[in-house]
Amino acid sequence: MQKLDIQIAVEAEGWPEEAELEALSAKILVHAADFLEAQGQPFTPMPSEVSLVFTDDAEIQAINSEWRAKDKPTNVLSFPAYPLKPGHKPGPMLGDIVIARETVEREADELEKSFSDHLTHLMVHGFLHLFGYDHMTEEEAEEMEGLETRILAGLGLSDPYAGQVPV
Repeated sequence: MQKLDIQIAVEAEGWPEEAELEALSAKILVHAADFLEAQGQPFTPMPSEVSLVFTDDAEIQAINSEWRAKDKPTNVLSFPAYPLKPGHKPGPMLGDIVIARETVEREADELEKSFSDHLTHLMVHGFLHLFGYDHMTEEEAEEMEGLETRILAGLGLSDPYAGQVPV
């Protein structure tokens, strides 16, 4: 069963071609959905829609200011379509993930990671937010970061928090 209907919008210059972003997004998000399902996450019988918006720092700063009262760019923002608690079944619309190219590039350079690896991490991070995971408390952060690490390991990437390949 197809779990996801992934919609993509490229709204800024400098991103890879849309077809490349579509293929990368499908690989990452389907893997993350399969991982969550193996962990007991229920899905609807029909695909859940998720949209990815690939934008720039100026646009994400405006969105961040409007929705979070933080007048600065950020790497990724997630907007769940409906409030969802971790482990509960999502509806037909998961929500939106917005990613800023310049911030991803800057952070990847600072972390000495490839753009693609850092983008992959941020897609997984944003996707987990759509399922109700958060990192506001230490306990929430441990749970979410553990999921991210295990999902990324399944994609062949090292732990973004410890810089080591997870066991």
